[in-house]
Amino acid sequence: MVKEKKIIDSFETLTKEIEPKPKIVKNCIMAFLVGGVICDIGQGISYVLKILDYSKEDISAITTVIMVFLGALLTGIGIYNKIANFAGAGTVVPITGFANAVVAPAIEFKKEGFVFGVAAKMFTIAGPVLVYGIGTSVIIGIIYYVISLF
Repeated sequence: MVKEKKIIDSFETLTKEIEPKPKIVKNCIMAFLVGGVICDIGQGISYVLKILDYSKEDISAITTVIMVFLGALLTGIGIYNKIANFAGAGTVVPITGFANAVVAPAIEFKKEGFVFGVAAKMFTIAGPVLVYGIGTSVIIGIIYYVISLF
């Protein structure tokens, strides 16, 4: 028992020595900058649509569709993963990260066919986001409706 504990302790010590130290400050800065650039692209699309005299609702919808499309396209051609390796969490937060979360598993499992590969794996990551997002929006909608009755 004592010998096993010494082995485990020495393994943990060795692991801590070998494990690379995270570069927290650099990672935070890169996430902030790349996430900001992604958001700036979305804002630029919104400005162009405003110049083209679209309504506020249309601008929001079109910008969202374009950003999801860009995220899915960049994931499909392999560029989004390179950006994510460089930026880390900066690519997860914007809406393009959601598109990446849907497309990446679908691409990874396409060898297994459309039903058990693409269709089954496409929502493994995005599924919980959709479930809780839709559930929360329904609850807030009900609360808003009840409040508006008074």
